[in-house]
Amino acid sequence: MPGTNLTREEAQQRAKLLTVDSYEIELDLSGAQEGGVYRSVTTVRFDVAEDNASSFIDLVAPAVHEVTLNGDALDPAEVFRDSRIALPGLPRGRNVLRVVADCAYTNTGEGLHRFVDPVDDQVYLYTQFEVPDARRVFASFEQPDLKATFQFTVKAPEGWTVVSNSPTPEPRDNVWVFEPTPRISTYVTALIAGPYHSVHSVYERDGQSIPLGIYCRPSLAEFLDADAIFEVTRQGFDWFQEKFDHPYPFKKYDQLFVPEFNAGAMENAGAVTIRDQYVFRSKVTDAAYEVRAETILHELAHMWFGDLVTMEWWNDLWLNESFATYTSIACQADAPGSRWPHAWTTFANSMKTWAYRQDQLPSTHPIMADIRDLEDVLVNFDGITYAKGASVLKQLVAYVGQDAFFRGVQAYFRRHAYGNTRLSDLLTALEETSGRDLRTWSKKWLETAGINVLRPQIETDADGVITSFAVRQEAPALPAGAKGEAILRPHRIAIGLYDLDEASGRLVRAADGRIELDVDGELTAVPQLTGRRRPAVVLLNDDDLSYAKVRLDEESLAVVTEHLGDFASSLPRALCWAAAWDMTRDAELATRDYLSLVLSGIGKESDIGVVQSLHRQVKLAVDLYADPAGREALLTRWTDATLAHLRTAEAGSDHQLAWARAFAATARTPEQLDLLESLLDGSHTIEGLTVDTELRWAFVKRLAAVGRFGEAEIAGEYERDRTAAGERHAATARAARPTPEAKAEAWASVVESDKLPNAVQEAVIEGFVQTDQRELLAPYADRYFEVVKGIWESRSHEMAQQIAVGLYPSIQVSEDTLRKTDQWLASAEPNAALHRLVSESRAGVERALKAQAADAAAAARA
Repeated sequence: MPGTNLTREEAQQRAKLLTVDSYEIELDLSGAQEGGVYRSVTTVRFDVAEDNASSFIDLVAPAVHEVTLNGDALDPAEVFRDSRIALPGLPRGRNVLRVVADCAYTNTGEGLHRFVDPVDDQVYLYTQFEVPDARRVFASFEQPDLKATFQFTVKAPEGWTVVSNSPTPEPRDNVWVFEPTPRISTYVTALIAGPYHSVHSVYERDGQSIPLGIYCRPSLAEFLDADAIFEVTRQGFDWFQEKFDHPYPFKKYDQLFVPEFNAGAMENAGAVTIRDQYVFRSKVTDAAYEVRAETILHELAHMWFGDLVTMEWWNDLWLNESFATYTSIACQADAPGSRWPHAWTTFANSMKTWAYRQDQLPSTHPIMADIRDLEDVLVNFDGITYAKGASVLKQLVAYVGQDAFFRGVQAYFRRHAYGNTRLSDLLTALEETSGRDLRTWSKKWLETAGINVLRPQIETDADGVITSFAVRQEAPALPAGAKGEAILRPHRIAIGLYDLDEASGRLVRAADGRIELDVDGELTAVPQLTGRRRPAVVLLNDDDLSYAKVRLDEESLAVVTEHLGDFASSLPRALCWAAAWDMTRDAELATRDYLSLVLSGIGKESDIGVVQSLHRQVKLAVDLYADPAGREALLTRWTDATLAHLRTAEAGSDHQLAWARAFAATARTPEQLDLLESLLDGSHTIEGLTVDTELRWAFVKRLAAVGRFGEAEIAGEYERDRTAAGERHAATARAARPTPEAKAEAWASVVESDKLPNAVQEAVIEGFVQTDQRELLAPYADRYFEVVKGIWESRSHEMAQQIAVGLYPSIQVSEDTLRKTDQWLASAEPNAALHRLVSESRAGVERALKAQAADAAAAARA
């Protein structure tokens, strides 16, 4: 990671010494069309607690021209090293520092990102500062607990719009002078500049009037569905202000869809940046709109939890992200007029499966992670920080009650507005409102790693009446290399009792078929069920209240295997789908049996998000978890099924589009590939299926990967779509071609050069790794281990992480890959962050080997 790695201890010492008052930041972006560097002038006012103290301020810059401390000039050559400016001899009380530097535009999505739109040849800029990248744009005390006010002055080219955290002023001579912000952290400051297109509205309620803005590049303006985005935003404002009982804390709320964004979005105070792939150029399923809405609501929730009240140090990053995730899903599920009342189904099906996967890696860690330095936090934006944390918050809400939970949150906001907190501050407020002692709960749930397994233990008499019922809890050993010990935890769960309704053929929960209880220890008796006739399906953790892997008893599993698609409600279906997938990953269910289960039930699955998740999971399972000897037969079976569903799906439906994409992902026979070509050239049509821009690229990329399309066809398709998205798709298609020359070219562009922008590099890596090109890619396993450490040490974090994860030989599922990885880990001495990423990838290969063995054993038994 270029730049000095700030440690927690250094941050604590600096926070004890300094109180920061204000920043005045002047940026000259008038030369942005040419790129290179820009002038950055920072004046920061801060108080010092001791006399004759020493500290430092952070800055990543190609050149520092002036450093003036309390009117005295310091020699930049003496005080500026790497990414720090030393501040010696600080007097007690008020200090004023002025730094004049040249800072650099980036193409990595970090700091001030510069993008040229191929459609209009115009430059578009935006900042991305989380975690330590405000220092790439202005001199700053780069840690979340040194809050201050920020006043930006920006010189920009003629005809540009400039947006920041404060309301956008009228420019004078192309200079934009923004008013100071409230006290916020450096990482949520923002600047977005360029000839952006915008749409404006106002949120009004109970005397409030908050200006709303939506921005995107003009080349995307025709696709911008601003009304739908405003609708979700207003629902969020209504719901959050009611639940938090605290008015929106900033003067306006802009949402800016920006190019080449590394994350989904970023919660800059009053100026949220969002990846512009969420401006849909082509038809997408409702699942995509649901995900976009969750992202919009997640960032809006951060205005209170994260921006108004901010963590003291990155140990509590999980709380920021988990709270925003939990409340965004709750808002989607509960807000009046929401299109997605089934949002908890999506959460169970996607977010929690991410959490379960992350929690079984050797890098698993407590939700409240031990963040020692910036490198630790940079790799900690993971499934535990977001998804497990949100799952555990949902469990906490069930444990204390929703009303008590939000009363505690309201007290928390009142006490700590514009300040910094630790987890204990929130737990104290929740204890006060709920009367629950949360210290034990916190220790077991937040300070330990790993996942529990819940199994029903049922005994019945000859007539099928339950004579005893208990929930058995297991704590599987943590993966090798993980820190800590597995423990049993207290769970608040519901048990659902389902029977087949003869009239409808549906699995329906009985009117009195839900019992909610606390599960603790190894065995929890459930006497309420004694004397009841055994139902067809017993579902632990019904309604998905807790965070645990759930197993079905033998009789329930038999019914679910035959009738998984017959649950009347989407959430129990999603829970059973998730359990089946988890069993497949754990080598308890063979890949061929998982495929059979999916094929038997997916045709009855109405939830399009679940359908698309199943598509992804089946492809992954067959590609990596299937016995190699039987893989081609399973791929053939799956691809035949995708085509059959494509032909029978309702014309123009989301399901039809999803099946078209699934078919394109694995089409393999000459006849299937002929069909893709004929759909592309229009010589064949399927009623209701519009082969629009994005679907065309899905077909082109597959045809390139199997060798049907070469450079001429790819270039021709790019001519149809000469946009930034088209450039990325073309890069993927070129890298996907099954020739040694194409692979060498792709590898060189990513590994041997650092010129690709972040989004194009990601696209090339996507095309390079093709699961049906294992032999062609085999030589690159050794080359990966030769270069990855050098790349990590020389590239920015985002660019290096793309390569370290994306080019790891994950598809080379063999003991040889494990051996090479172990040798490299032992000899290369990578730092902790790189060690973690490579170890996680190794764990994927190890899991795949076990799953392949289970699938081979099932084949032998058949």
